[in-house]
Amino acid sequence: MRMRKLGNSGLFVSELCFGAMTFGGSEGIWGQVGRLGQEDADALVKAALDAGINLFDTANIYAYGRSEEILGQSFRNLGVARDDIIIATKAGASMRPGPNGRGASRRHLLSECRASLARLGVDHIDLYQIHAFDPATPIEETLDTLDTLVRAGDVRYVGLSNWAAWQVMKAIGLAQASRRAPITSLQAYYSLVGRDLEREIVPMLVSEGVGLMVWSPLAGGYLTGKYSGGGTGDGGRQTELDFPPIDRVRGEPLIDVLRSIAEKHDSAPAQIAIAWLLKQPVVSTVIVGARRVEQLRENIRATRIGLDDDDLARLDAVSRLPAEYPGWSLNGFGNRDS
Repeated sequence: MRMRKLGNSGLFVSELCFGAMTFGGSEGIWGQVGRLGQEDADALVKAALDAGINLFDTANIYAYGRSEEILGQSFRNLGVARDDIIIATKAGASMRPGPNGRGASRRHLLSECRASLARLGVDHIDLYQIHAFDPATPIEETLDTLDTLVRAGDVRYVGLSNWAAWQVMKAIGLAQASRRAPITSLQAYYSLVGRDLEREIVPMLVSEGVGLMVWSPLAGGYLTGKYSGGGTGDGGRQTELDFPPIDRVRGEPLIDVLRSIAEKHDSAPAQIAIAWLLKQPVVSTVIVGARRVEQLRENIRATRIGLDDDDLARLDAVSRLPAEYPGWSLNGFGNRDS
């Protein structure tokens, strides 16, 4: 397991991150995502640690706090030293009824950070992320609160999740101008069948030295190939929860190429999809979740696959985004006919 710097920080994280979203669900959307209890969670966390993963990601909204509780208990059950792991969690989603039970306001973030610390059973969070942009709260208020948490020692690094490029850039500029805690990372959806962030977000992250944490690298399981051709995936998550949205017309040819390259490397389509992400320079870490230990180990094997130039060219050709303005004009700027 290779280590990579998270953005411009001095923090080194494993190239794969374990995502605990499958922990603790019982009903509704979280029951569909995963219903794993403590025993299953302990086995998965141990497999991740044994493989060299040091970064673990969760959120207060996952199973309404149960994911954080179970993850924290797993570390204690396994006797994991706090300094040997990096814990990332998120806040901003609705945790209780009413307008003040959600968002990125000072009131909400301070109370939710305290609650996350208690559920995880730790004295600090390594990476605290705002789960989504909050249009009701001034960015200055959010950044000031995050800076307060860093200065208090409750949080070590600050990240964002699911923000647009202009929102991230505004936060970066405001944080720099006022010497607040810098934006270290962005957590975003990125996959071979969902390369949308390459239009605006990726160039911005590269320019500003912000790390990228990738969620749903297999597009909700679609890139395993089990849903292609109208397949149901044996009751997999995509049959219950159509998330993230997928353009299956463009996706079907991609699945064929994934299968071909997987056969060449004696691997599986899912492993090739993860290996492709690990070849993208902007990516700091890829979040992999699982319901079974063997499923996790299969995903981890992606780190051993060496895609060659031909593999990368074939994958790019079948999955690249169609040209859109202003992208198509920028490459030709300065030419006589542009």
